[in-house]
Amino acid sequence: MDVAGPDMPRAPAAPGCPGDDNIIVIRGLAYSRGQTAIFDGLDLDIRRGSVTAIMGPSGTGKTTLLRLVTGQELPQRGSILFDGAEVTRLRRRQLFQMRKRVGMLFQNGALLTDIDVYENVAFPLREHTRLPERLIRHIVLTKLHAVGLRGAWQMMPSELSGGMARRVALARAIVMDPEIIYYDEPFVGLDPISKGVILRLIRRLNDALGLTSVVVTHDVDEVSTIADCTHLLAEGKVAASGTPAQLRNHPSETVTQFMTGMADGPVPFHYPAPDYVEQLLGGVRPTGGLMR
Repeated sequence: MDVAGPDMPRAPAAPGCPGDDNIIVIRGLAYSRGQTAIFDGLDLDIRRGSVTAIMGPSGTGKTTLLRLVTGQELPQRGSILFDGAEVTRLRRRQLFQMRKRVGMLFQNGALLTDIDVYENVAFPLREHTRLPERLIRHIVLTKLHAVGLRGAWQMMPSELSGGMARRVALARAIVMDPEIIYYDEPFVGLDPISKGVILRLIRRLNDALGLTSVVVTHDVDEVSTIADCTHLLAEGKVAASGTPAQLRNHPSETVTQFMTGMADGPVPFHYPAPDYVEQLLGGVRPTGGLMR
């Protein structure tokens, strides 16, 4: 079933990176968890064929945004268009069809620990296709070769370094030839060499395979070397959009603090708390119970 919807009126462009051919268009997104508002009127575009970085301080909802655009969670308000289809209105079968067009590289790789590298990469093909074994072998080895690990096809996940595991997970993410890949904090825990390899793979695979790549990260220096466009999230909205160079020269204090790594600023060092002296001398816990 095709998830592309009928022709829809063109939404006003979100501020930031120019481009008309957007595979994802988000408008007026509002999402809360309990009493905490994560997004409040978020507008954001992802241009087809680009490498787009989604950045922001911890707790600004970067990973939550991935869950929303893939239909794992529903917003309280707003629109999320994937290639013209309203994600929030897709039925279960339509969501599955949409997700077949998507690759995902999880933060920890999420390899299946009891099967080898070959079977990890082959897993989506076995689940979603009826391809003959000879063709599956050809595809798996081709994708492993693309990430430089064809020689590791018989290894178990426990035998892989962190960087190798992330590359195997990337081979699995592209094995179904997706149109778009979401990278959730792909550089966490990697040494400088492994980080450089992943950066190069993201850019080269995006261009060679005609993909769209969305990189959720807080690693400013690393992603700035490959991103075509960067969106910085803060206070439930996009605080700034543009090329990495444009964000580095942005007049906003919030953007400057994040891009330069300042310890204190609009995003404070201290979490909101009662008066320090009063809490120390008052003898009362924040929950109301007496301190012993």
